[in-house]
Amino acid sequence: MNDKEILGQIDELIQTEHDLRARVAEGKLSSDEELARLRSVEESLDQCWDLLRQRRARREYGEDPGGSAPRPTSEVESYLQ
Repeated sequence: MNDKEILGQIDELIQTEHDLRARVAEGKLSSDEELARLRSVEESLDQCWDLLRQRRARREYGEDPGGSAPRPTSEVESYLQ
């Protein structure tokens, strides 16, 4: 997956997140259902951003960005902000 594809996936996930929040506001999703789906989308977004940062760091230091790989959700979600 290249940077452009990762950014495309990020855009799709952001749109999904916005759609979920709008559906909740309209009363079309239950809180529990929305929270579970929203959590999944947020985790996927975090993984995509992490992968993009990995690729950019590798490129900056003269390494092959293709050597980057998505990290497990449990690892990405435990990072301190």
